Amino acid sequence: MLDRITASLPSLAPAEQRVGKLVLTDPRTFARLPVRELAERAHVSKPTVVRFCRSMGYDGLADFKLKLAGSVSEGVPFIHRSVDADDKTGDVLVKVVDNAVAAFLQYRNAASTVAIERAADAIADTWKKGKRIEFYGVGNSGIVAQDAQHKFFRLGVTSIASSDGHMQVMSATLLGLGDCAVIVSNSGRTRDLMDAADIARRNGATTIVITASGSPLASTCQIHLAADHPEGYDRYSPMVSRLMHLLIIDVLATCVALRIGSSLQPILQQMKENLRAKRYA
Repeated sequence: MLDRITASLPSLAPAEQRVGKLVLTDPRTFARLPVRELAERAHVSKPTVVRFCRSMGYDGLADFKLKLAGSVSEGVPFIHRSVDADDKTGDVLVKVVDNAVAAFLQYRNAASTVAIERAADAIADTWKKGKRIEFYGVGNSGIVAQDAQHKFFRLGVTSIASSDGHMQVMSATLLGLGDCAVIVSNSGRTRDLMDAADIARRNGATTIVITASGSPLASTCQIHLAADHPEGYDRYSPMVSRLMHLLIIDVLATCVALRIGSSLQPILQQMKENLRAKRYA
């Protein structure tokens, strides 16, 4: 991204060139400053800052800063580097955290908003009809399934979470038209999850899968939320993939909460009061 800005500078108006040079001088600072301060630092007007972003092919300043932050973070040192035997604790901290941040930013930039909207609509519609919502996962993905149940339960959306293969198959057998199954899998090749997804789909339930692109589960479920993070223990992928799945669940839960709307507010308020009364009794 920075190379493209450098190559484009000669073709820009002088005022826009000053904005471009400001980006190149300190991209991290540019990505976090408000338009007023950016304009002051470049000695241009606020509309000029926006024009520069659009001349680079972005919708505006917000879109430009979002992509800039992702590009800069993905290019920081230690990303995708294994931990060395002589690394100090500070090096390990930076490598692990930066790798996770880079994975999240890559997901954000590549995520399909259409698929997320379809998944949120399906879950919200299932809830409104009083039908069953179930979350399936195995191993680390089973932890994500349990977390998903907890998050949606807080929204007043009751569901079932299962990390046992036999239970998943039996539970999927009870699903029918209008129900919804959300399957979480890092590899997308777990036999028990594939069986449960196939049974749920054949019974008429909507199947949503959070998994890697190109996997069997990605091709067999109706709605695919791509979560691509390759395996490799030197890149801490078991933990990063689980965090990515939890992040996607957070996005889904927030989208569903918005679809439920104002009726959610008294539920959350009553839940908070009940928990407070229990905690301080």
